[in-house]
Amino acid sequence: MERYYQPEIETASREQITAWQSERLVRQVRHVWDNVPYYRKKMEEKGVTPEDIKGVEDLRKLPFVSKADLREAYPYGLVAEPLKNCVRIQSTSGTTGKRVVAFYTQHDVDLWEDCCARALVAAGATDEDVCQVSYGYGLFTGGPGLNGGSHKVGCLTIPTSSGNTERQIMFIRDLNATILCCTPSYAAYLGETMKEMGLTPGQIPLKAGIFGAEAWSEEMRRDIEKTLGIKAFDIYGLTELSGPGVAFECSAQNGMHINEDHFIAEIIDPETGEVLPDGQQGELVFTSITKQAFPLLRYRTRDVCVLSHEKCSCGRTHVKMAKPRGRTDDMLIIRGVNVFPSQIETVLLNLGYGANYQIIVDRVNHTDTLDVQVEMTSEMFTDNMGEIAKRQKQIVDGLRSMLGLAAKVTLVAPKSIVRSEGKAVRVIDNRKI
Repeated sequence: MERYYQPEIETASREQITAWQSERLVRQVRHVWDNVPYYRKKMEEKGVTPEDIKGVEDLRKLPFVSKADLREAYPYGLVAEPLKNCVRIQSTSGTTGKRVVAFYTQHDVDLWEDCCARALVAAGATDEDVCQVSYGYGLFTGGPGLNGGSHKVGCLTIPTSSGNTERQIMFIRDLNATILCCTPSYAAYLGETMKEMGLTPGQIPLKAGIFGAEAWSEEMRRDIEKTLGIKAFDIYGLTELSGPGVAFECSAQNGMHINEDHFIAEIIDPETGEVLPDGQQGELVFTSITKQAFPLLRYRTRDVCVLSHEKCSCGRTHVKMAKPRGRTDDMLIIRGVNVFPSQIETVLLNLGYGANYQIIVDRVNHTDTLDVQVEMTSEMFTDNMGEIAKRQKQIVDGLRSMLGLAAKVTLVAPKSIVRSEGKAVRVIDNRKI
């Protein structure tokens, strides 16, 4: 029998969901107009006032917000509450080294944790479960979000964070962890490691996993489920909106329910901005209608997907989004981290290299790899291996500082990277996702 964390909300009628959205949208637009000069200016430029927004049907009158706005308004320009009311920030990397910094009141944290609790209960979690949270903690939203959601459900929570695989497996086995929360690639790595240790799925206490923060295929899901002997669930979120728990998979495992009492989803044509009808593929846009400190209206996610209002076998009535099928920008997600080629280019140019480079992304043993090939300029070209190693290390350190990721860097001879007459092929993504 299907269980819900907040049944009266998760199974509400479409009329009730629309009524909540209309009431909260009207209130949110007024809140933003009164407290965020940056937003007021954008609305005035479009000729819109709060009085023009009477319900969810007027949402399309509002201007879009993008990553560029977040960069321009960094750090405090989009905060809608006095800082004394804010209790937390979370952050993710931006396109040029400027980070996306999202703010939370205690109310925002509570609602975010409720969203994560819904995802956990949909995956089968109860207060009798042991939930191991192996997402990164700190500024990254994965660990804190699922940690708080696990507490709300009443699970015994093991905040292992990421890495230290030996300790992860020790806790799974010794503490009989039943729910695992981490990136899908790390779940696959844990499964492979346990298999090498001679453990069969029947000897692994886990029963379910909630895996997000990076793209993964149905084939990868089946592999993880087979190796760990679990049911693997997808989860979706953005730091800009709160973090994981914006949408989550249920027992049907064919799309993620969006928490529509907190977020209004639209699909638009990425070129024209026109709102597309149900079932058409386009860019996903979100409006947060309950967030106090950092409320984003019509935020363009750059994720390409489809929405569906078809009745779900789990009994939940909130709209479902398909797994994103790509992006309208050039962002890569590598080991759960947002990476833009422009960030890599910034590091290279600052170190005196030209703009001739190639980024090769692959997945080896279920872990993403990042290999950057960089052309030396004719002035710096040398066959001195010590000098080359020193230069490569300098770039590796620069990329780690910018991205928070380890990359393999290979310096190559001038003019050895193939030139293109059209758009340069900067990225080769060999992952099968």
